[in-house]
Amino acid sequence: MDVTLHLAQDPEADELLGRSPLAALVGMLLDQQVPMEWAFKGPSTIARRMGSDDLDAAEIAAMDPEAFAALLSEKPAVHRYPGSMAKRIQQLCQYLVEHYAGDAEAVWRDAGSGRDLLTALQELPGFGKQKAQIFLALLGKQLGVRPTGWREAAGSYGEAKSYRSVADITGPESLAKVRAHKQEMKAAAKAAKTAGR
Repeated sequence: MDVTLHLAQDPEADELLGRSPLAALVGMLLDQQVPMEWAFKGPSTIARRMGSDDLDAAEIAAMDPEAFAALLSEKPAVHRYPGSMAKRIQQLCQYLVEHYAGDAEAVWRDAGSGRDLLTALQELPGFGKQKAQIFLALLGKQLGVRPTGWREAAGSYGEAKSYRSVADITGPESLAKVRAHKQEMKAAAKAAKTAGR
């Protein structure tokens, strides 16, 4: 992996996301209940606070949970819920150490098909089906990981020229389109909920 992503809208954070499989996974894990840019800037902030230019799954997995939570809680906090996200990141890293010898890229390196890759992603702690499909779409659209059937496995997130998720963000213009799509989805869900009362 060595591409430039534009998810954090911050050159240093985006550079790390483009070269570090673990940073990309952690950013995706953090992408909930906070703005996308904040979530994807998190891996860079964590690495810097750990005195490194990358994340190391074994090092994070072995850290004292309270110390790691404190690291994420420092101002500015890495996430709106730094304590619970610290726990999730450590669970992810522990899983990667146990199942992939700490090598995050091994999750997708030898995937035989899009379906196999989706299954592997869904087995990661904190990755439900939707998050796994979005990450699969990101791998295919921007990181060149395209096992047979990857678009189908990614569902609607795999569609070409769609602006549904972080997989489609390549700069400020596409970020605005993805944000508009998410607002439309929220409004539609709210309207459906109101109509069902």
